[in-house]
Order: sequence, then C-alpha cells, then structure tokens
Amino acid sequence: MNLIDEIKASFKEGSTLTKLIYLNLGVFLAVKIAQIFFILFNTPQGFESLLRWFAVPASFPDLIRKPWTLLTYMFLHEGFLHILFNMLWLFWFGRIFLEYLDQKKLVSVYLLGGITGAILYIISFNLFPVFKDVVAESVALGASASVIAVVIAIAAYVPNHTVYLMFIGPVKIKYIGIIIFVVTSVLDFSSNTGGKIAHIGGAVLGFIYTSQYRKGRDIGKWINQLIDQVVTLLKPGEKMKVTHKKPSNDYEYNKKKAQEQEEINRILDKISKGGYESLTKDEKETLFKASNK
Repeated sequence: MNLIDEIKASFKEGSTLTKLIYLNLGVFLAVKIAQIFFILFNTPQGFESLLRWFAVPASFPDLIRKPWTLLTYMFLHEGFLHILFNMLWLFWFGRIFLEYLDQKKLVSVYLLGGITGAILYIISFNLFPVFKDVVAESVALGASASVIAVVIAIAAYVPNHTVYLMFIGPVKIKYIGIIIFVVTSVLDFSSNTGGKIAHIGGAVLGFIYTSQYRKGRDIGKWINQLIDQVVTLLKPGEKMKVTHKKPSNDYEYNKKKAQEQEEINRILDKISKGGYESLTKDEKETLFKASNK
C-alpha cells in the first residue's frame, strides 16, 4: 500500500475528528499548490481572488453573492502557523470531546461554532463605526472559531477533567479553556480584531451548546440530520429499510421496561456515589435517551 492509499484508508476508517483535520490539511495543501502556480505565472492578484472566493466577507452584498463562504471559510488557512495551532488544539480537545460525547456532536459543534463566529464577525463589521472604512474589503478565514467552540463546549461539559501539562502537572480543563479564550480572543484586541470577534462567537456557541445539552436539548441535532440526508442522497445503492421488532406480548414488554428501569436506577445510583462525571459515555447516552422519553 502506497502513501496515497494509506491516507485514503486512514481518512475512510478514521473518526470524524480525523476527517476534520484531514479536510483542513487537504484544503491548505491545495491552496499552497495553487499559490505556487500563481507565483510562477506572476499573477499574485489571482491568488488573492482565489482566497476571497472561499473566505467569508464582512460585506452583506458580497455574502449574498457567496453564501457558501459561511462554511468554506472555516476550512481555509493561508499561514502555516495558523493551521498548525488550530489543528493541534482541535486534535487535543477533540480527543477529550470524543471521550464524553459522540462524533456527530463534534461535527455539529465545529460547524455551528464556525457559522456563529462568522455571523458575529459580519454583524460587528457592519455595526461598529471603527470598521466603516474596511468593511467592503474585509474577509475572514480559518478554523479558529470552530476550534474554540469545541474547546469551550467540552471544557464546560466536563470542567473538572484533568489534563497533565509538561512542566506544570495536572490542570483542570476549565482553566485551560479560560486561558485559551482570553489569549486568543481578548488580549491585544486591536490586532486581528475580526478574527477575535469570530473567536468570541465560536466560544459563545460552545458554551450555549453544552448548557442546552445538559437540559436535554441538542441544538446541533438538525445539522446532523441534514448531513445524513445529504449523504443518503449522494450515496449510491439501495436504501436500507430499518424495522423495529415489537414485543410479542405484554410479558415481554413489561420485562423489557423493567430491565430498562433497572439500568436507569443503577446509573442514578452511580451518580449519587461518584457524580455525573463518573459515568461512561454509553451510560450518559442511556440517561439522555431516557430523559427524552
């Protein structure tokens, strides 16, 4: 198996976290290859036009002409350090995210965080006088808003999860999340102001997502359903028919309900002894499904 085949297999068999990172890296590589050709043909303005075709504009008229940029901008990077730190944060916190929540929720937080960051960026540039002279030409690109949404979402969900940092030792994830937010979104606000505004939007989405999920509401469920529908339409082959086996009699039904209740009681007892964070991911899903019945 050659390198290309290995990458394809890794992408196909990997988690959604792997796919998100690969997608960002793939777009970055494609952009850099395109930049080489623009340089060789002495058309730097062509490269600028290419970036603007996928970066989200602050101008409402431009956004109406290029609505897809609300999605494409969050996979687009120009600088190496920009994508490096974004992917490192996404990898580290994405792995923790998947320890407690499932892969679909990671995708929805990533996408919704990016969209929310873009919307706050656009509104701010059209609302505040300081941006009046630059709104027509300003664009935003990068996964920072999406990544900070993942960071804040999982930091708010398991605030006492402990991470061991080199030279420092054990640190609770809530403190790391706060530091990352302050450093990337608050400090030196006059530099890359548009990007920092987008970061704030992503962080707000991450916090809202977790607070709503704790109440039994998954605000990203619709986006997963939309993705599933698109994948189903694009996927060739016969549609799979799903059937549910019904209990044959009242005895089987009552037995099944009793087993489910016994499992719920066991989980609740575990919470009373060790707290919610002592539950496994499957136990949390079981409790969440039961609360929605």
